[in-house]
Amino acid sequence: MEITIQSIHFEASKKLEAFIQKKVSRLSKFYDDVRLADVTLKVVKPETNDNKDASIRLLLSRTDLFAHETADTFEAAVDKCVNKLERQVVKHKEKQRSKNGNTLSDTDTDIFQA
Repeated sequence: MEITIQSIHFEASKKLEAFIQKKVSRLSKFYDDVRLADVTLKVVKPETNDNKDASIRLLLSRTDLFAHETADTFEAAVDKCVNKLERQVVKHKEKQRSKNGNTLSDTDTDIFQA
């Protein structure tokens, strides 16, 4: 998965970029076909609490997923976005499985438990 980080009107530190790389790369363990993660960071004016915006767009093979959060720090905002995207990826994966007929019925699970 390719991860691009764009910081608007400020320069992101190497530590912040490493944090984002680590957190966003976790999403690939939930779904193998994540092609690109586009992370945008922005400081909202005026300077107040909760003025750090983070948005992440995931490009999958057939769809895009998006999450946006505002928090006190970029780390907190990115963490919240990743959590939202984890749920979205799992839901998307479950939908794909049900469309393809790969779900197990109750009788099928009894076979595996015996």
